[in-house]
Amino acid sequence: MNYYVRKYDPQDILVHCPLSIVHCPIKMKPIIAITAGDINGVGYEVILKTLRNQHIHEVCRPVLYGNAKIARTHGQTLGEDYANLPIAVINDPGQARDGRINVINCYPDDTPLHFGHSTPEAGKAAFAALERACADLKSRRVQGLVTAPINKENIQSDLFHFSGHTEYLSSVFEGKSLMMMVSDTMRVALLCNHTPIAKVAEQVTEERILNKLTLLHQSLQQDFSIAKPRIAVLALNPHAGDDGLIGTEEKEIIRPAIEKANAQGLWAFGPYSADGFFGSGHFAHFDAVLAMYHDQGLAPFKALDMSGVNYTAGLPIVRTSPDHGTAYDRAGKNNADPQSFAHALFAAIDIIHTRALNKELTANPLPFTPRTDREDRRPRREFIEMKTTTYDSARN
Repeated sequence: MNYYVRKYDPQDILVHCPLSIVHCPIKMKPIIAITAGDINGVGYEVILKTLRNQHIHEVCRPVLYGNAKIARTHGQTLGEDYANLPIAVINDPGQARDGRINVINCYPDDTPLHFGHSTPEAGKAAFAALERACADLKSRRVQGLVTAPINKENIQSDLFHFSGHTEYLSSVFEGKSLMMMVSDTMRVALLCNHTPIAKVAEQVTEERILNKLTLLHQSLQQDFSIAKPRIAVLALNPHAGDDGLIGTEEKEIIRPAIEKANAQGLWAFGPYSADGFFGSGHFAHFDAVLAMYHDQGLAPFKALDMSGVNYTAGLPIVRTSPDHGTAYDRAGKNNADPQSFAHALFAAIDIIHTRALNKELTANPLPFTPRTDREDRRPRREFIEMKTTTYDSARN
């Protein structure tokens, strides 16, 4: 499935053609929860720039979890075009209406706003919005979640003690998640998400690799409609360990995990040396790549495409986010690029429809009896009779 028809144009935000929507069994537009993230970063800016175009409201009903007054303050930094944004405060996602920016206030109007600075109040506000959005997602009041960037340090508290959105969502929705970066040219999933380099090697285990490959395989089928996905697995050590000279993880852990995955019917290949895999364009031969750690996968991904989307696969809910951070250095200056956020919103809509469509297509499948399991290897009588009748009718 193609995610983007063409690159983002500030004058034409309808850059995406979600073909699955045409045949989707969902009759109503999905309600998408959007969390504002850190109020002192570029979250509000990229959200408002995306939602300002009315074409967005033709394919979804967005609800912003944040604060209407702070949204208006951010809007004042974006020029005259944003001076009179159609912002409406609602108490429940069911009250959302088309053609306006629906906002659920999650923190007080007097929350201090300091563009470009990390503050404890910003962290509390970001968590309040995320917590409320997840509650509505759990109760099915909304169908998807798009998160603007948070500051992983100032959001820490007794209620949030995670290294990022992905880990928090895994805890809330009690599932095994997979962090995956998605663009119109590649998909890169991670074995280790936000793990310090010093601890990466100890997390590279056969069981973990097999689990992540299974999640990736299932997501490619369910969320991207790829019937038999091809997955490349990157090595941990330089030059894939040089047959044990530089490291033994490839021989002792990664390759055996790939072989077990193949035995289970997965098409996994590797391990490939990471240094030349992307530069040579080898990634184009696969539907997805499993990288061993964060920067091994995300550095080349962002070098090739900064408009990608962070997708949390493996969970019963759909969550996406832009592939950039709070960008404090750009906050309040009206120069943040909304392209990645717009792509994240469209990706969430597309995946929601794709999941629903695949669920409908695979419901109540006809029983299949392999030919070798039948005692009579000849064609079935009803098939012979049907062919004979058709042939006789054609002659007459």
